[in-house]
Amino acid sequence: MEYFPDIYLFNPTCDLAIGNGSPNWQPNKLLKKMEADLSILPLFLGTSKDVVLTEQLPSENYLKSIGKQNIDIPALMKLQKALNAETNPFNSINSLKPWGWSPATHKLLAPLKTRCSEAFQKSPVFNWSEEIRDLYSKKFALGILQQMIREFPDTIFIPKELSGQVCYGQQQIESLLSRWGKLMIKAPWSSSGRGLQPITKTPVHPKVWEKILGIIKDQGYVIVEPLLDKQLDIAFQFELRNRKVTFLGISNFMTDSKGQYTGNRLNGLPDDMDPELKLFAESLPDRIISPLIRILENSELALAYEGNLGVDTLIFKTSGNQLAVNPCLEINLRQNMGLLSLHLEKLLVPGQKALYQTWYGGGKSFLEFQSEMERKHPLVLKNDKIASGFFALTDVDNDSKFGAYIIAP
Repeated sequence: MEYFPDIYLFNPTCDLAIGNGSPNWQPNKLLKKMEADLSILPLFLGTSKDVVLTEQLPSENYLKSIGKQNIDIPALMKLQKALNAETNPFNSINSLKPWGWSPATHKLLAPLKTRCSEAFQKSPVFNWSEEIRDLYSKKFALGILQQMIREFPDTIFIPKELSGQVCYGQQQIESLLSRWGKLMIKAPWSSSGRGLQPITKTPVHPKVWEKILGIIKDQGYVIVEPLLDKQLDIAFQFELRNRKVTFLGISNFMTDSKGQYTGNRLNGLPDDMDPELKLFAESLPDRIISPLIRILENSELALAYEGNLGVDTLIFKTSGNQLAVNPCLEINLRQNMGLLSLHLEKLLVPGQKALYQTWYGGGKSFLEFQSEMERKHPLVLKNDKIASGFFALTDVDNDSKFGAYIIAP
C-alpha cells in the first residue's frame, strides 16, 4: 500500500500569529532566529516516510550523530523548495502538520494544500475561520476549567473564586489586585510563558501598566489570575480526531521564576522529590483525565479542531498549606514541547531519567555551549540508547543562538 507523507513544520510563534490575526504576520528577528535554529525538532515526531520542512538543511555531522541513535526519522527538505511549484517533489501528501495553525500558517502552506489527501481536505483544520480564533485563547481554557469545577467537583480542584477572570481594563484589574494581593496577568494568545506579567508589588510600576494595557489594546483583553504558591507543573497530552479525544501521556515540564518554559523531565518525576508532592502529582491522572475528555468531546472544540493538544495543570499550596490543583490552566492547541518530550523518551535507555531543555545564550553560540557540555558530560550509549551524558537535538554552527538537548545523569 502506498504511503503519502505527513509534512511537518516548526512554527512555535503560531499563538502570536493568531493573536495578531493577519495572514501576513511575521515574527520579529529574534523569534524568527529561534524558529530557524530549532526548526529540526519535528524530526522526532514523524517517521521515515514523512518530511520535515526547515530553513536550512543540517550538516553531515548532525545527521551522523542522530544516526547513532538508530531511530526512524523523517526526510528533510528546505521550506522554499517545498513551497515552489517547480521544485516541489510531492505528488500526494497525507496531511500538513505544522507545530500549530494560524492565519499566517495557512497562507504559508497554501501551495501544498491541493496535494493533500481528501480526508485532510475535509478536516476542520484545512481552512482557517475567524469563528475558531477564540478556541485557541486562554479564555476558552478558563471556560473549560470553570465547567470542570462545576460539573465534576473535587476537593483538590482550585475553588471557582480563584480560577481567574477576563479583564478589559485597568479598573477591573485593580479590583482583583485588592482582592487577591498578587496577580498573574496573561495575554490571551501567547506560548511558552511569554505574554505573562506577574504583579507582586503595589503601587504597580507605570511600565508594568504600559505592558498590560498594550496587551489589551493588541488582543482585546487579558486573563487575570491570583498568583499562586506553585509547587509543580504537569501537562496531559491528547490527540483529537473525529470528535474523539485520545490520551497520549503525561509530560512534566519546568518553568523559571517568570513562568517561562525551560524544559521537560523525561521518564517521570525525580526520585528525590518531596514524597507528598510526588504522590499528589501521581494521583492526578485518575481524577482529571476522564472528566477533561468528556468536557472536551462535548465542547465546540471537538467540531472545530483536529490534531494534538496539551492541557497544562498547576499544583499549588493553598493558604491553609494544603496541596491543590488547577486541572486546566491552559490548553495548547498544537504540537508542543510536552508532546515532543514523550517522543524523546524513546531515545533513552528504558527507565533512564533525564532532562530535555531548550537553550538561549544571548551572545554565546550553541556551538560553544555544546562543546563545553560534551566535554563535561560525554555521551554514553547502550544498545543505541542514551545511558548518560549530553546529546544535542539541534544542529549547530557559529551562528546558532538557540538549541535543544537531552542531558542524562
